[in-house]
Amino acid sequence: MKKLLLASAAGALLAGAAGAEEIKMGISLGLTGPLESIAPAMQKAAELAMKEVSDSGKLLDGSTVTPVVADNTCIDAAASVAAVTRLVTAEGVRGVMGGMCSGEAIASLEQVGVPQGVVMISPSATSPALSTIDDKGFFFRTSPSDARQGEVMADIVLERGINSVAVTYTNNDYGKGLADSFAQAYKDKGGEITVVSAHDDGKADYSAEVAALAAAGGDALVVAGYADQGGSGVIQGSLDTGAFETFVLPDGMVNQTLADKFGAQLETSFGQNPSAEGEGHDKFAELATAAGFDGTSAYAGESYDASALMLLAMQAAKSSDPKVYKDKVMEIANAPGEKIYPGELAKGLELLAAGTDIDYVGATSVELVEPGESAGVYREVDFKGGKLNVVGYR
Repeated sequence: MKKLLLASAAGALLAGAAGAEEIKMGISLGLTGPLESIAPAMQKAAELAMKEVSDSGKLLDGSTVTPVVADNTCIDAAASVAAVTRLVTAEGVRGVMGGMCSGEAIASLEQVGVPQGVVMISPSATSPALSTIDDKGFFFRTSPSDARQGEVMADIVLERGINSVAVTYTNNDYGKGLADSFAQAYKDKGGEITVVSAHDDGKADYSAEVAALAAAGGDALVVAGYADQGGSGVIQGSLDTGAFETFVLPDGMVNQTLADKFGAQLETSFGQNPSAEGEGHDKFAELATAAGFDGTSAYAGESYDASALMLLAMQAAKSSDPKVYKDKVMEIANAPGEKIYPGELAKGLELLAAGTDIDYVGATSVELVEPGESAGVYREVDFKGGKLNVVGYR
């Protein structure tokens, strides 16, 4: 009888091992380019979720998860398509955490993700255009559309008593989508837009752009750009000439690099970026600190959540095939079900294996609405004292 039991146990172990696989997961971020200062924390957050799942041994009969990283440059669509193509065709990834910026994310999705049938979950591509793409169910995002950010930003600006603004935006899908969304919302709520003009990234001098903005005037300047690129250049030019002293700064501009660069010169400036508060946010911040990175950095929480959602969806679908598990992402992200927070991915895997529903809350209070994007919580920030300060959430 004892030998029989041992043989049975050995057989069960072999059966479990047979079902295990090495699951490669892609990470497509702008490790170089206009948002390179926030990319490292985003990468580490995505890898943190993957390691948590892999170490648990509870994913699909003990499968392991291996991250494969690609630099999409954030702004070069051709480079992004090439990077994601390599991830999918050469590396054989079963999902992609990315893209990072809207233009390259659109190109990669349309030219690689949809044709190859690979799930992509972006933590930070926010263009409203991504809401209407025919993605065949393969694209999701853990950040809200800029259609929502434009509304929130308009409210914040008006509540601060600023009734006229000039707007400059980086000349791409992200910048134009956000500028249009904000301008419409601001005007609808009674604000005056003096001018809306584009700026190109990578220039050494923005004096011409600043002169045109100054001529139009306004109580403040909205800079819908990138902190590591033209957005900072426009701010520098405005400060040098005294054209503007108050800047309204959306998500692409809100990071510690900007505070470090300009310090007290941003005393009256403010803005917002997607974030969340509460138990999930706090737990993720603790996990990130233990892992050696800043969990409050822009889009870090969204990156952890994007990776976690794909892996949990695999467990719910009992398959690492993106054509199969894509149909489970919305289900596990929303109620009903037992709430799952950062650091509890093993628990989520166990519940799903047992056929129990989960409601993934994650680091950013995940709630996905059709067509698969975050409903959206924003943190309002200012730069008083030369520091990046959280004012509140909305």
